Amino acid sequence: MKMTFTTKNIPLTEKMQAYAEKKLGKLDKFVAEDTQVNVVMRREKGGRDIVEATIYLPGVVLRAEETTDDLFKSIDLVADKLIRQIRRHRTRLEKRLREGAFEIAPEMEPVEEEVVSVARVKRPVLKPMTPEDAAAQMELLGHSFYLFLNEETDSTCVIYRRNDGSFGLLIPENA
Repeated sequence: MKMTFTTKNIPLTEKMQAYAEKKLGKLDKFVAEDTQVNVVMRREKGGRDIVEATIYLPGVVLRAEETTDDLFKSIDLVADKLIRQIRRHRTRLEKRLREGAFEIAPEMEPVEEEVVSVARVKRPVLKPMTPEDAAAQMELLGHSFYLFLNEETDSTCVIYRRNDGSFGLLIPENA
């Protein structure tokens, strides 16, 4: 794996980098050597440490984020979360992961695949509006996201509320 480290409000020490490489290195048995992994470590004003790890596989992006009072504990939790994601989505990911990834790890017991059932189908009418108008509409409805037709880009977009209370905007890009 090729790891890229980014830090915010905290210096990257050799100890932190070595620890993260060791813990996230457990994923080596699942992914190819040239797989890109981005690790972001940051410290909030209250002393909380946040670690995000994003793994880019062909056609799939795995991402985990953890917030604790200890950076090293956050790294442990992120590594565990990514391994759980791989196990949970094992059958879907087998085509994209390294050849023989699951034969190498016999300690992994098969996890029953969750059956996805759609409980409700909605067919929204997409009205052209600005992202600011969409955010206001989302707030009025009390939803955590809102699908709309962006009048600035003339594309279907999603605005959503982030964990920190700010808004995020998803603008699709054709692959």
